Amino acid sequence: MTAEQIEKMLEEMEIPFKYHHFTQKEMQDVSLPILVWIVPGTDNFFADGQTYHKIKELDIELYTDEKDWALEEKLEGILDKYGIPWQQTASEWLETEKMWESLYEMEV
Repeated sequence: MTAEQIEKMLEEMEIPFKYHHFTQKEMQDVSLPILVWIVPGTDNFFADGQTYHKIKELDIELYTDEKDWALEEKLEGILDKYGIPWQQTASEWLETEKMWESLYEMEV
């Protein structure tokens, strides 16, 4: 899955999103909820001494003012629609940031 395909998929959430982070200046003009997505690495498949199939690790972080079950279900439905197996690996209040984070991890 290319960066363009990932962003096209995330557009269906109808909330602001960025790769890696929003700057402090951008956050002054953007209100929650937001999405951040990153590709922290790869988990490629090798055969015959070469990369046979490229697999990107994809993390999608959903940030909200409070736990938003409906928005999480919307994201999960979009991932399911695109046939992406996912795992929610964190769902916690970030005290220092005063926001809720729901982290989804997958491979594409």
